[in-house]
Amino acid sequence: MESGNLTWVSEFVFLGLSQTQELQLFLFLIFLFVYTTTLTGNLLVMVTVTSDSQLQTPMYFLFQNLAILDLCFSSVTSLKMLVDFLAEKKIISYHGCMAQVFFFHFLGGAMVFFLSMTAYDHLAAISQPFHYVTIVNAQLCVGLVVTAWMVGFVHSISQLALMLPLPFYGPNILGNFYCDVPQVLRLACTDTSVLEFLMICNSGMLDVILFLLLLISYSVFLVMLRSHSGKIRRKAASTCTTHIIVVPMVFIPSIYLYAWPFTSFSMDKAVSISHRIMTPMLNPMIYTLRNQEMQVAVKRLGRLWVVCKRE
Repeated sequence: MESGNLTWVSEFVFLGLSQTQELQLFLFLIFLFVYTTTLTGNLLVMVTVTSDSQLQTPMYFLFQNLAILDLCFSSVTSLKMLVDFLAEKKIISYHGCMAQVFFFHFLGGAMVFFLSMTAYDHLAAISQPFHYVTIVNAQLCVGLVVTAWMVGFVHSISQLALMLPLPFYGPNILGNFYCDVPQVLRLACTDTSVLEFLMICNSGMLDVILFLLLLISYSVFLVMLRSHSGKIRRKAASTCTTHIIVVPMVFIPSIYLYAWPFTSFSMDKAVSISHRIMTPMLNPMIYTLRNQEMQVAVKRLGRLWVVCKRE
């Protein structure tokens, strides 16, 4: 595609995490293990919740959908990164780059909203424990999940709508291992200051606001726990603690990447690895698999698998 004597960029080149072949092979093995663990952990949550009749509750329905989000969110970046570790030249087509941006923000936006809405689940469990089943029912959970996916879609399509009209005539080198708004925007052959501001408002400021609201919510939860008995307080505190661990893991890297003007920093790659690769692996371990009921259900599933294999 040409404009005058200028040729539109048809592909982007990643610099990746390293240019050393031996180190790339080592990194391939490390991140293959990470992605396999992510795949195994989240699939285990999904299969266990689906197959165990005792886990057919709103809370585990939400856990199952979080596992789906984590798995898809990780796959958007990890699969391409693993292929590139073994490739001589790390390239992605223009359309592939835009697709990666879309799916990353689609799934990331849905996850951020989803984690925010699970705070409502905890609030209902703590403030109205005897009415929890009627307040947080199946219809509400389905509505929350559908809303999360819709919010993610609107967030992502608005980002993409701002990026697609931008002219890209070169250079085409991205100083990272994936496509995302900040680094792609820096390659546009036009002034992008207004777009940066709009995208910071769309991503970074929303992350900051939601993160602060969640911190306030959990402060309120901890105060409310004082009026409950010791057993209920310990159980609620355990549930809230896991969520308090997961929320900063998701929000803080996102705020770092999107809450200020899109300039390059030395920590960008490390934060990106944490945000895109490590968090989806750790979420099922922290959020779901440490849950006692979930552990019992996994053991039941293991025994059932052994019986089926013998038959």
